[in-house]
Amino acid sequence: MSLKAVHLVFVTALSALCAGLAVWKLVDFFRPTGQAGDLALGVVGLLCAAGVVVYGRYFLKKLKSVGYL
Repeated sequence: MSLKAVHLVFVTALSALCAGLAVWKLVDFFRPTGQAGDLALGVVGLLCAAGVVVYGRYFLKKLKSVGYL
């Protein structure tokens, strides 16, 4: 497995984990017992997910000529 393929797997997994954290904490925030920390972690999770997706696109463009295997 090439560096490009491994990178894609990890970028996909990390973006899914960040998005999952964001959804989990934002749902916690909108409950009656929600706290400001839940909102902060939800926003940080969304920003991390967006940043990882941007990085993934940059990486794919940079290694456009390299094969996946």
